Amino acid sequence: MSQITHHYAQSLSNTVSQVSPSLLHSMQLSIYNRDLAHELNIPNQWQKADELMSLMGRNNALGRDAIAQKYGGHQFGVWNPDLGDGRGLLLGEWQDNSGKSWDLHLKGAGQTPYSRMGDGRAVLRSTIREYLASEALHALGIPTSRALCLFSSDHPVLREQLETGAMMIRVAPSHLRFGHFEYYYHTKQEATLNQIFEYTFKHHFPELVGVDKPHAGLLRAVVHSTATLIAKWQAFGFCHGVMNTDNMSIHGITFDFGPYAFLDQFIPDYICNHSDHQGRYAYDQQPGVALWNLNAFAQAFMGHMDIEEIREILGEYEPAILDEYTRLMQGKFGFAVSLPNDNLIVNDFMDILVNERRDYTISFRALCEVSTSADNQAFTRHFIDQARVSKWLQRYIERINQETRTEAERMSAMQQANPSYVLRNYLAQKAIKEAQEGDFSETENLLKVLKSPFNEQPGFERYAAEPPASESGIALSCSS
Repeated sequence: MSQITHHYAQSLSNTVSQVSPSLLHSMQLSIYNRDLAHELNIPNQWQKADELMSLMGRNNALGRDAIAQKYGGHQFGVWNPDLGDGRGLLLGEWQDNSGKSWDLHLKGAGQTPYSRMGDGRAVLRSTIREYLASEALHALGIPTSRALCLFSSDHPVLREQLETGAMMIRVAPSHLRFGHFEYYYHTKQEATLNQIFEYTFKHHFPELVGVDKPHAGLLRAVVHSTATLIAKWQAFGFCHGVMNTDNMSIHGITFDFGPYAFLDQFIPDYICNHSDHQGRYAYDQQPGVALWNLNAFAQAFMGHMDIEEIREILGEYEPAILDEYTRLMQGKFGFAVSLPNDNLIVNDFMDILVNERRDYTISFRALCEVSTSADNQAFTRHFIDQARVSKWLQRYIERINQETRTEAERMSAMQQANPSYVLRNYLAQKAIKEAQEGDFSETENLLKVLKSPFNEQPGFERYAAEPPASESGIALSCSS
């Protein structure tokens, strides 16, 4: 039977602070994810704003045992022990009908002992961005936290300018970050670190309970799930923007959305965070940064594994991400089997995109329409150097002629590997602007389109269009 539990709060009470949610003035339940609620068997009455807000009250099921978690993290490569849930609270774990556990986490819940100088609030702008991004990534098949609901309000919150506060309940397998393990390792709290390991095995990796080397199994699982995640980011052109270790999940999911972006033009060193002056978290740096973060995380295992075993497991990251990325790119190019010169064909196409600054998503979607029996002029007209593209296209057609699938089967498979719709920043900005004026219809339209990113959706063609030149490649602030 579905129910709320509080295993983290009870098992690791020495690592948390109990904090009641501080609700906003004039809160309204502006978006509710009925599909997710149905998947998790959440009661229908939660769709009612009064019911849900009541549950978050001090003495009710989602409020009375809410906690803020303590952790640290490497921020832009620099260790910071003074981190924790500064504006979010773990309300509890929701047990669905299958017995699977999901964290319900309230973002924007007010000050906690870890807020430092912050107000503990989230603004409508950043909350909508996280809601949209998490649902967009989920529809693309990229592991991510999800959004259950969003509350708007008229509560004033000061950032670069005066904005309105918002709250969101997000769902994840857990909120355990690399930074949890790092903090208790670096502060030499060995007993507490071991408690966190044991909790992680029992509640999230039960297959490791009782095995000979559970810590090695955990590290290997995190290395491989992280490699899979980053490969998917790279293949779909997603930039996270703030890959600090406190923003990295042990479950290999996209987590803690800040100034993210999907690529417009294919610029490999694109930086979506205008605070990232050195380009540490640029798109093409993400695979290397993830490995750096895994190395930082792995230090917490040194009391249970020898250094050579840790190095050996970390060494599995590079072949794992390469294998997954290769598999995804083969799908995007319509290659059902791998042949010797495939990498050359792939790399040459990527070079064309770089040299001409072509739109990443639109270019791959156009590739889906290439036919072995047509002139493909629509495809070549997409590019400036049509002579170069024609030569490449000849090689590509020779390659896909070696496929055993029919052309219709190949095209259909490619369309399910190359989305027509991604969450472009300029579209998100438009939805935010209208929501700030009280109109959430554009946010709902975006959510509807992004729910089926691989399918053509008549009447919604503008959401698949290239952004205006003035709004391409927008870089955003970490402010939320």
